[in-house]
Amino acid sequence: MVTQRPADLLEFAWIWNRAAGLGTPALHRRVLRWLEASGREGDRRRLLMAFRGSGKSTLVGLFCAWTLYRTPDARILVLAADHALATRMVAQVRRILARHPLCGALLPEHGEGDWASDRFTVARPSVLRDASMMAAGIGGNITGARADLIICDDVEVAGNCDTPGKRAELRERLTETEFVLVPGGAMLFVGTPHCAESLYAEGPEGALPGYRRLVVPLLDAAGASAWPERFPPEGVARLRERVGPLAFRRQMLLEPVAEEAMRLDPALISRYLAEPDYREANGRGVLTLMGTRLVSGGGWWDPAFGRPGTGDASVLAATYADGLGRHYLHRVAYITHDPGAEDDAATQQCRQVAAIARDLLLPALRVETNGLGRFLPGLLRNQLSRIGFPCAVHEATSRAAKSDRILGALDPVLAARRLSAHESVFRTRFPQEMAAWRPDAPGLHDDALDALAGCLLAEPVRFPIHPPPRATTLPWRGG
Repeated sequence: MVTQRPADLLEFAWIWNRAAGLGTPALHRRVLRWLEASGREGDRRRLLMAFRGSGKSTLVGLFCAWTLYRTPDARILVLAADHALATRMVAQVRRILARHPLCGALLPEHGEGDWASDRFTVARPSVLRDASMMAAGIGGNITGARADLIICDDVEVAGNCDTPGKRAELRERLTETEFVLVPGGAMLFVGTPHCAESLYAEGPEGALPGYRRLVVPLLDAAGASAWPERFPPEGVARLRERVGPLAFRRQMLLEPVAEEAMRLDPALISRYLAEPDYREANGRGVLTLMGTRLVSGGGWWDPAFGRPGTGDASVLAATYADGLGRHYLHRVAYITHDPGAEDDAATQQCRQVAAIARDLLLPALRVETNGLGRFLPGLLRNQLSRIGFPCAVHEATSRAAKSDRILGALDPVLAARRLSAHESVFRTRFPQEMAAWRPDAPGLHDDALDALAGCLLAEPVRFPIHPPPRATTLPWRGG
């Protein structure tokens, strides 16, 4: 007789999803493989942090059902911030067991044992006092219970960690789990951070030292979505705008940041989708944006020539300004080059910058020459001449500290809500760089912020003047 091999966790979940007419996305496959592999390798203390809406509670519910399928004698306790939240997971697992094609043998005879929404007992070989699965709130009484697996599902929520006293009480209540867990038992925390001193924080601030972690933020270091089918770039941008940068960083990027850390808030930048409109009337050019006449504009290029993806980024910021002192960040371009191309890196990048200046009708470009020599402005002028576009190129040398320059440029316009940005800017790394930026913090990416600061600080003080009889640059700029 051939004994059928028990299904692994991914197979178990795939069968369930298939029966329900659902797919199993790559994100879910990654989490399921980690749950099974970490347990097989003997990790008894684990933390799964995944962004809100990732389906982590659903996956942990499948993990609990699979645990009972493989080990019917297992006793699982689900703890959550309140009893109702814990009951939701227990009820979900009960539904899975009742309908999963592989779990028919676990269903008890009619009228035998517990089979309620917040606790149930499967058909199992041993006679045990505790239910197969039970729900409890973190403030409930679990004294006397015993569990082989404790699931702490969203035990930290906004309402129980917003003061030092509440955080201390939460950690004190969690110590009771040590008396409930049987020797050799396993503990799995599932959640997202809600405060700077989060339960899940690493280092001395956290309460889970030595736990094996799987941390799955919505966006990776390159800004790519962990679940692009459900969270495409435009959806991520709308979500960030709705919930605000602080909640987005905590709940979606899984960063336990403090409120006071948000020095530069991307939510203070309004968005627009329009493109500038250039027209000529009475021999003069007029450039408008959303019906507002623009009176100045330009680009600031902070170049870098390292291999793409390493070191500082080569960034071009392009802005406009109107006569009322409002600024429009129309493009943030991360300029790259192909190390294997025939042309050198400088020529490749100058060609891209010249094309952007032409497309956006920029009257001037400033090139930061700190540390890179003075050959770039001349090379850029050659590329602009090659495509026949009249744009002034200026050398720029920054002498002030970068953090002072960024704060001096951005703080006033953000406070006055006088900075807008094109929707395309929010599809780059710029919002993440801005939200993560701290004065004098080492190792942070601030190249795009520095380029924007250069644009803002380069805005001239305007006096009404008559246009020259023969324009040598683009004629749309005001006095």
